[in-house]
Amino acid sequence: MKLVAPMLAAVALTAGSALPLSARAQDAPRPAIVTGAPIAVCPLSTGFVADNGGLTRSRAAVRAGALRILAVGSSSIEGIGASRRELGFAPQLELALERRMPGVDVTVFNRGIGGETARETADRLERELAAGRVDLVIWQLGTNDVLRDRLVDDVFADFHRGEAVLQAADVDVLLIDPQRLPENTTNASFRGRNPALGDMARRISEEGRRGRYAVLRRFDAMADWGGLERGGVGPDDLHLNDAGYACWAEVTAEGLAPRLR
Repeated sequence: MKLVAPMLAAVALTAGSALPLSARAQDAPRPAIVTGAPIAVCPLSTGFVADNGGLTRSRAAVRAGALRILAVGSSSIEGIGASRRELGFAPQLELALERRMPGVDVTVFNRGIGGETARETADRLERELAAGRVDLVIWQLGTNDVLRDRLVDDVFADFHRGEAVLQAADVDVLLIDPQRLPENTTNASFRGRNPALGDMARRISEEGRRGRYAVLRRFDAMADWGGLERGGVGPDDLHLNDAGYACWAEVTAEGLAPRLR
């Protein structure tokens, strides 16, 4: 497969655009797209996604015309901070991928649970996968583990437990690393956390290369979000706002779609 060379572009994100229902049933009608005033300028690059030699099952699914994605992780997968459910990451990713892959029906099942660490996600992976066949699992991890001062070895022991479940299920995997926090936060619990979050992101990239899992480098992507409202982060300095979710979905689709064709 020929990969698209990394490039930097700017996309105007529109309020109310990309609005499929999260975890919609395959036969549910698609809601109309509503456009409005631009809410953000989002720098796009294909270079924030590394496929690491994986995604073979997902490419086969795309060739067959339908891609089923299970998204697990904590509050940013669940969509906490978005003003409406359909403005969260998972529902917007669904349509962002379909725009880039005409003729492919993409379904993203949102199974994010706010507050989870890698331990809780690993504990429920088998149950989530048993609910229905999927081609690709998106696993967002690391932020809560850092904020709770968990030992790195413990975090990746949990990750490897989850990895065993994913291997048994014979699915592709896209890992999403931690988010970046505002440098000027007044929350003492968040202040000075970005170096540790960056270290976690680098470790997740290493695990992706080792296990041949795709990785989205969200921590690095957010460094370019200065043009978004509050840098894409809401007033609590943790959860993404509408602009942040929209940009994250577009960055993911921009990097993932060319690697699925």
